[in-house]
Amino acid sequence: MTDHAQLLPGTLDLRILQAVSLGPLHGYGILLRIGQISGNALLIEQGALYPGVFRLVRQGMLKASWGTSENNRRAKFYELTAAGRERLREETDNRNRLVTAIASARVVDRSHDAAARGVNCPDCATWLRATLVRFFT
Repeated sequence: MTDHAQLLPGTLDLRILQAVSLGPLHGYGILLRIGQISGNALLIEQGALYPGVFRLVRQGMLKASWGTSENNRRAKFYELTAAGRERLREETDNRNRLVTAIASARVVDRSHDAAARGVNCPDCATWLRATLVRFFT
């Protein structure tokens, strides 16, 4: 059993954009920043990170340039473009809406007898699906 959380599908790009939002970073620096942001709860392997970084460069979300790392080695540094900043804002807004929807569902779910008895409530599941659809369409 590991103490690291699983990265939800589709969130790697958001984590990369968040990491470079404070300034240019090389690949290993992105890994370290993601760990720092998550309180070391997320562990992302380099084999997963670099394809995500390259994809974001191809999409115009990140700009790459050569520079010198803190240990005097040549390294490619990545920084947000204007399009990347916009996507980060949109993804963050979407994530916040999802969190709000889930939090609301938990409040509703605990507000009736089925939840108090620990029984799954089909009405709450239906409400949650409808709420998530409303927030993301």
